[in-house]
Amino acid sequence: MEKAIKKYFPVFVLPTLIAFTIGFIAPFLLGIYLSFCKFTTVTDGTFVGLKNYVKILDDPTFLHSMWYTALFTVASVLLINVLAFAVALLLTKGIKGTNIFRTVFFMPNLIGGIVLGYIWQLLLNGILAKFERTLTYSSVYGFWGLVILMCWQQVGYMMIIYISGIQNIPGELIEAAKIDGASPRQILKSVTIPMVMPSITICTFLTLTNGFKLFDQNLALTNGAPSKMSELLALNIYNTFYGRTGYEGVGQAKAVIFFIIVGVIAVLQNKLTRSKEVQQ
Repeated sequence: MEKAIKKYFPVFVLPTLIAFTIGFIAPFLLGIYLSFCKFTTVTDGTFVGLKNYVKILDDPTFLHSMWYTALFTVASVLLINVLAFAVALLLTKGIKGTNIFRTVFFMPNLIGGIVLGYIWQLLLNGILAKFERTLTYSSVYGFWGLVILMCWQQVGYMMIIYISGIQNIPGELIEAAKIDGASPRQILKSVTIPMVMPSITICTFLTLTNGFKLFDQNLALTNGAPSKMSELLALNIYNTFYGRTGYEGVGQAKAVIFFIIVGVIAVLQNKLTRSKEVQQ
């Protein structure tokens, strides 16, 4: 059997490898090349060296959107994971109607980002209207509007992952801790959280990358208003590429920098949380 698998392995892998190369590797490498070019289409690129990257340094909107995105990601990652973990703990205590609650909490994740953005735009603007404000009155309102939207959408999804991790904790560990006189708080700190670290790694990675890559909700909720002050990185790149004539190369260069930032942060986060798993 092993000989047959080794013999025909390339036959089964080749179609997937070809599709992956055409759909991901080739466009990715082409995108890196175009970041050093001035172009309007992928066939008329003229190499200009580092000029596109130099222009980024003179673009205050990119620097603002980078810090704005970083702050938004930190806030959303913390809130989503804390809320999702808390809800998961509650729904693993044998409460009546647990399955219904799980379904209700998960359902917002099924709604598309654009639709979700417009729904919350109506809701939040309706509330803020009583105070003579709107989401676009200040970047602060847009910031917390996005945080609320993302929490509502993603808490249920992360909750499912945390529930899976909590249910995989051996009952003997909990019982042994109770026999030793551990309080619920001590059990949470010394048993539950360490044993759920793999789930924490997954949820932190997902919320971190989702926060940096957020686009459609930002577009629908504020579209960067006022004056691009609530513009996240993905929307800034989109507006640079499609909204400014002759800046296609600059937009592509921003996309490359964006990829590097997200990749580095995701790898560091993954190593940090996985090191906690090994220690436990």
